[in-house]
Amino acid sequence: MMMNEYGKLEQLVQKFIQGSKLIRAWELNGGISAQVTGLEILQSSGQIVKMIVRQHGDNDLKRNPNVAADEHRLLGILNAAGLPVPMPYYLEKSCEIFPKPCILIEFVEGKSEFTPSNLNAHILQSAINLANIHRIDCADLPLSFLPKLENAYFDMLNNDDGVILDDTLNLNLIRDLLKSSMPLPSMNKEVILHGDYWPGNILWKDGKLVSIIDWEDSGLGEPLTDLANSQLEIFYHFGIQAMNDFTNQYKSMMPEVNFTNLPYWQLFASLRLSTFPEWGLEKSKENNWRKRHKSFIRQAINRIR
Repeated sequence: MMMNEYGKLEQLVQKFIQGSKLIRAWELNGGISAQVTGLEILQSSGQIVKMIVRQHGDNDLKRNPNVAADEHRLLGILNAAGLPVPMPYYLEKSCEIFPKPCILIEFVEGKSEFTPSNLNAHILQSAINLANIHRIDCADLPLSFLPKLENAYFDMLNNDDGVILDDTLNLNLIRDLLKSSMPLPSMNKEVILHGDYWPGNILWKDGKLVSIIDWEDSGLGEPLTDLANSQLEIFYHFGIQAMNDFTNQYKSMMPEVNFTNLPYWQLFASLRLSTFPEWGLEKSKENNWRKRHKSFIRQAINRIR
């Protein structure tokens, strides 16, 4: 890490906790959406604590200039509701230290797990926690800062932005089918959505789900949007049986949800999760995932027809 960057992190730590000292800083894998840095801090009491600095990327800031403040605020609400999410500590929005706003959050000991020793338990806990997110009663919560996520999905149909869709995946056909089906009737109450609930955003320790991270894509809306995205991600990583188990577990815990329109949201998910060249997959894995993507689409279209 460059000394200049380390010095800025020291300033941030001092601004948050006067009299504390930054012992160590290291880069963490934050995907493509954010720069994530781990910190080890010596407090004036002599206690050593770990924290994380999240600096959102340009795409997220372009979409939502308040993304840091919104994620910080949402984490506080979710933490108070008892969900396993990082505790938000500090929002640095002055841009006096870094050119972008950033948040200091809890460091949770855990890691993403793509080869779980007990897949059934892994899938069950994943489903339980998605249901718990969607079960939060939004009625009395200050959530007006969250966007309506359906709008982002509808934008995929109407805003090409010069994007050439992969015809080998029949994406143009899917988009046309969805356009002809809009608007979908509203059948479920609005819930908090993670927006990107996939295995890479879930941390595990000793076989237990310990944290759900990366809430920059969150919003309010139809619970089936989260479910459909998770289904396809689980299909990619763990196969059809794991996806079906996840779906059945979620359905058993959410009897109040109407699943009639799920195939349409599955098609939206297939549009969103189709940029294989950007993911840097090994070729045999990419080919396997493409086959699963086509199977996912085929099943969704068959249910619509």
